[in-house]
Amino acid sequence: MEGRRYRPVHLAREHGISTQAVRNYERDGLIPPAARTAAGHRVYSAVHLRALRAFLALVAAHGHATGAEVMRAAGRGDLDTALRAVDRSHAQLLRDRETLDAVEAAVEALGRGPAAGPSGRRSTAGLPDHRPVSRRPGGSPASGLPSGSPASRLPERPLSIGDLAHRLGVSPATLRKWERAGILLPRRDAGTGHRHYTAADVRDAELAHMLRRGGYPLGHIATVIDQVRGAGGHEPLVRSLDDWRRRLTGRGRAMLTAAAALAEYLGACEAPRPDGR
Repeated sequence: MEGRRYRPVHLAREHGISTQAVRNYERDGLIPPAARTAAGHRVYSAVHLRALRAFLALVAAHGHATGAEVMRAAGRGDLDTALRAVDRSHAQLLRDRETLDAVEAAVEALGRGPAAGPSGRRSTAGLPDHRPVSRRPGGSPASGLPSGSPASRLPERPLSIGDLAHRLGVSPATLRKWERAGILLPRRDAGTGHRHYTAADVRDAELAHMLRRGGYPLGHIATVIDQVRGAGGHEPLVRSLDDWRRRLTGRGRAMLTAAAALAEYLGACEAPRPDGR
């Protein structure tokens, strides 16, 4: 394979793409420039074959922007920049896993449900413990929950929109947007019209916030939280989290595939050429 020459159609067929796509990738610096015949036709080598495999694997694992950044950096011999882009994507996957772990812990507690206290009022005993936790350098909680997790127990008194926004680290405009989407249903003061968020509203907002960090659209979150509020209980959210974990696992496996393809391409670039150069 090393000494074989390839036409654009050979590279295109392997991946089910068009020959124009192959030419576009070359034009955009995502695979090395092709050699040309006397008639001007493109001629590709095994290095180009591996470059295209690496790029498409990187896109599947890290997205187009990161894949393009890696391949352009590798193409100009800037391996540090290429690997730094891969590192950032791996770090994001780790943050997503930590976020998912935090949401699952909250949902598990939600599934147990709050118990009635001696006074007959519902307590927060069955809800996740949001007391402050010690933090490692860099801001990550020592408990393993990601930075940005709720820092205090559910409130005993209703919160204003400003208080809830501060608690979550979002803007009041974001909370109003969630309300328009049907995620939050705060009560209004009859005299002032100000919003009041009860403990249940705060719980919904915290779950919504964590799901948004997991990449779910507002419409999906609204459906899940509406089902959580109703007779469906927390099972719909559990199913969403199961799907989220499957997607994270898929990303992780795709990153392994991309790493192998990138390593093979880099090795081919470093190998001596047939002409000894």
